[in-house]
Amino acid sequence: MPTYAYACKDCGHAFDIVQSFSDSSLTSCPECEGTLRKKFNSVGVVFKGSGFYRTDSRDSKGSSVSPAAAAAPAAPAAAPAASAPAAAAS
Repeated sequence: MPTYAYACKDCGHAFDIVQSFSDSSLTSCPECEGTLRKKFNSVGVVFKGSGFYRTDSRDSKGSSVSPAAAAAPAAPAAAPAASAPAAAAS
């Protein structure tokens, strides 16, 4: 079961409580009967080791595209010459 952190908006009392996912959120402070708010913390997940980047799982000779070709953007297709005067006339 997860642990949730609450803080009172009125008196500032902060505490943690273990609740089931199906339990409803607490609404009143146990100290002053004031309004509680649920505090949200960052998740404690840290990715360590190899395999988290595209280049980590592949060897350099297995790629069929050279790094220079992959980094260069494709040239935009040129507009047909016949469409330029028609666009200017409208």
